[in-house]
Amino acid sequence: MEKTFNPSQIEQAMYNAWESKGYFKPSGDNSNGAYCIMIPPPNVTGSLHMGHAFQQTIMDALTRYKRMLGKNTLWQVGTDHAGIATQMVVERKLAAAGLPDRHAMGRDTFIEKVWEWKAESGGTITSQMRRLGNSVDWDKERFTMDDGLSNAVQEVFVRLYEDDLIYRGKRLVNWDPKLHTAISDLEVENKEQRGHFWHLRYPLADGVKTLDGKDYIVVATTRPETMLGDTAVAVNPDDERYQSLIGKDILLPLVNRRITIIADEHADKDKGSGCVKITPAHDFNDYEVGKRHGLTMINVMTPDATIRATGECFFTNGEENTALEAPIPAEFAGLERFAARKAIVAALDALGLLDKVEELTNTLPYGDRSGVVIEPMLTDQWYVRVAPMAKTAIEAVENGDIQFVPKQYENMYYSWMRDIQDWCISRQLWWGHRIPAWYAADGKVYVGRNEAEVRAKHGLDNSVSLRQDNDVLDTWFSSALWTFSTLGWPDNTEDLKTFHPTDVLVTGFDIIFFWVARMIMMTMHFIKDENGKPQVPFKTVYVTGLIRDENGDKMSKSKGNVIDPLDMIDGISLEDLLEKRTSNMMQPQLAEKIGNQTKKQFPEGIEATGTDALRFTLAALASTGRDINWDMKRLEGYRNFVNKLWNASRYVTMMTEDKDTGLCGGDIELSLADHWILSQYQETVTQFRQYLDSYRFDMAANTLYEFTWNQFCDWYLELTKPVLFKGTEAQQRGTRQTLVTVLESLLRLMHPIMPFITEEIWQRVAPLAKKDFSAGISIMNQAYPEADSALINTAAQADIEWVKGFILAIRNIRGEMDIAPTKPLPVLLRNLSAEDSRRLEQNRALLLNLAKLDSITVLTDADTAPASATQLLGAMDLLIPMAGLIDKDAELSRIAKQLEKMQQEVSRVAGKLANEGFVAKAPEAVLAKEREKLADAEAAVAKLLVQQAQIAAL
Repeated sequence: MEKTFNPSQIEQAMYNAWESKGYFKPSGDNSNGAYCIMIPPPNVTGSLHMGHAFQQTIMDALTRYKRMLGKNTLWQVGTDHAGIATQMVVERKLAAAGLPDRHAMGRDTFIEKVWEWKAESGGTITSQMRRLGNSVDWDKERFTMDDGLSNAVQEVFVRLYEDDLIYRGKRLVNWDPKLHTAISDLEVENKEQRGHFWHLRYPLADGVKTLDGKDYIVVATTRPETMLGDTAVAVNPDDERYQSLIGKDILLPLVNRRITIIADEHADKDKGSGCVKITPAHDFNDYEVGKRHGLTMINVMTPDATIRATGECFFTNGEENTALEAPIPAEFAGLERFAARKAIVAALDALGLLDKVEELTNTLPYGDRSGVVIEPMLTDQWYVRVAPMAKTAIEAVENGDIQFVPKQYENMYYSWMRDIQDWCISRQLWWGHRIPAWYAADGKVYVGRNEAEVRAKHGLDNSVSLRQDNDVLDTWFSSALWTFSTLGWPDNTEDLKTFHPTDVLVTGFDIIFFWVARMIMMTMHFIKDENGKPQVPFKTVYVTGLIRDENGDKMSKSKGNVIDPLDMIDGISLEDLLEKRTSNMMQPQLAEKIGNQTKKQFPEGIEATGTDALRFTLAALASTGRDINWDMKRLEGYRNFVNKLWNASRYVTMMTEDKDTGLCGGDIELSLADHWILSQYQETVTQFRQYLDSYRFDMAANTLYEFTWNQFCDWYLELTKPVLFKGTEAQQRGTRQTLVTVLESLLRLMHPIMPFITEEIWQRVAPLAKKDFSAGISIMNQAYPEADSALINTAAQADIEWVKGFILAIRNIRGEMDIAPTKPLPVLLRNLSAEDSRRLEQNRALLLNLAKLDSITVLTDADTAPASATQLLGAMDLLIPMAGLIDKDAELSRIAKQLEKMQQEVSRVAGKLANEGFVAKAPEAVLAKEREKLADAEAAVAKLLVQQAQIAAL
């Protein structure tokens, strides 16, 4: 083996070999059952980020684990077509190339351009996923726009429509005025900012007065421009100030339209004036109020969010209200909404109707892609009635068919599902699954799998002109079918029969509703078992936390705190890191700030760690918490762990290659250390597998670390040296056999989390352990370790713990007395129990060797011990005579200086705590810390005084 482990030299070549040999494919052997994980499909426009690396490490660890357990294993891979994001990428690309925009080139030509982009640049993230070691079956890779999935999407839409679960209606949606499409709540980013609260006077009609004699009421709004579409003013039914006004009319300023005062709980009598303007066509809360009271909805804006010349009037069911007209003053028509706001406020002020203006901090919704303020807008969209499906989906979690890990996320799921609204599934885009609906000239809508089916089904000949809907489906619609569409549905394929329901879904808490819940609903509606029972899409939902930076902040490019997983794997210079983080920033001041932060955090760039260290770190951070703070120091520590494993393996191969390990016959004799490490290892296997089975990857990683570093490397390898250099042939064979069998099995145990280094070492160690090593054998298709209870040896474990305690006690004395590790020492023992005596005699040679001792003497009760440094091991005293070991005068001088320093610290802290002013003002936590400092300093003084007396007596 090479002296040092160099990940960059092996990882990519090793992965290519795994993939080319078909190791990631399902075995086809179902004798031990099947196991399937569906990857949450990353956006085709995306690149690997920390969230991907985190979740995919977990998925790959589970997949490799189950594969080694002999299960027929499929990790299904694929990407999402990412409607808005992809369309924007291609439109920017066309503009940069000076080509016509999509409207000029037409739908079909534009879609061809998108497919060209996908072929050229759409594979970035899948190539990056290979760098993580993901053992997905690439031959089964799917794309949400491929023919099979498109067919499934179309089939689902048609069947839901036939089941009366899909309809088209005019309802309020999040409208992006820049992209001209509806967007989901997940694509809305709420930003807090400074704004205003305008208090407006609305005149009462017909000479009506308020209780205090005013001929107007005051409403407050953050959006004066929408008052052109007001259709009521709400007051709380319990608000005594306005009870006499309920049912009375107001003359809406500027447009002089009569609107009514209504009673509704939505109005908070303790907030502002207690009067709330109701604009059902431009506010989600008002929309619900409007439905409760049957108010007309008046849309005053165009899709560009400019003011219309005449408002569009609709009933609450979305049908046009032709009986009502809603003209808008000409001076506002055509104004952009924020320009209209200024003009309307100015007009109201001129009429004496602006009561006052307050400054406030409010939250505005922005489109996460367009960056513009989202406008609630009445538009015609397609919807799914999800309430009937939600009932079945709730029951699946209630009865345990689906379990959330951690369990508390069930509550988030229930809260969404029990207050579920119909799902808007249409988007005004060109890239995506075009809605399979056709419109005739008379306005009738026909839904079918294609135009020919529609004509045949409804008896429409070619004289009837049909136009297909221009909208496409929300990307969440196709991804809701992911678990079964990727396996070949609507055909009843072998993959569908074998791998569905899938086993575990690994996902983030932020899409429990948007993706997880919808997958459950869709799957249970369409997939039934042989008894007709709805089939769940997965049995377990493992919900991960969100990877944040070391300060707990969300990683974002604008903050300059994003760390690219590939930069940690490969390393990156400070110069390149600065270029990456600041080159595309439009604001020089922000670029400078982020540049300074980067220089401070990574003064020498990021050192390469390799994939295994990154994966181990991610597993170790996978706690049950909602937020997980990234820690570069832990990454550095686990890189050292990888190197420790490599160095330990080099030792094992050097001690065993070309030597007799007793695996082909011959007497073997196991040492106490051999029995101990074999016993410890069985417990490690049991514990590690329990943690993997319960999704505690952090605890699993800690278990591996503890055994490998502390038990195997630090202790066992040292304990083997006396045997390997001075033992009998049988003893040497026994220890060599233990070395190779434990290391070979440990590599298999580690493999799911650290695939590359374990494969590399295993290829060297497997032949030594006499494992099947014919051509093409990989660690990943070996059996996973199982604990052997016959090898549990509690007596050996207790004896080695005593030996370790003995050696550590000697090392502590050396450290305290500044005695060189190589200097042979005499040791005196007293107060030995019978068990201490037995352990001493059985391990005397080992203790002399490892503790670097020249003698071990047991004192009788009559013996007087010389001045010694002392440590306790249970009730037994370990004494090392100090005479001749140290320079008495130099040591007394050193102790005197330390003593003076610690006595000054005692005086300083005691004085602080004696200060009544300080004690009165300081928080309890600060006082507790100061008391702890005082206790530590006093203990140090006492210890130094004992040492001083001991040395003075020499």
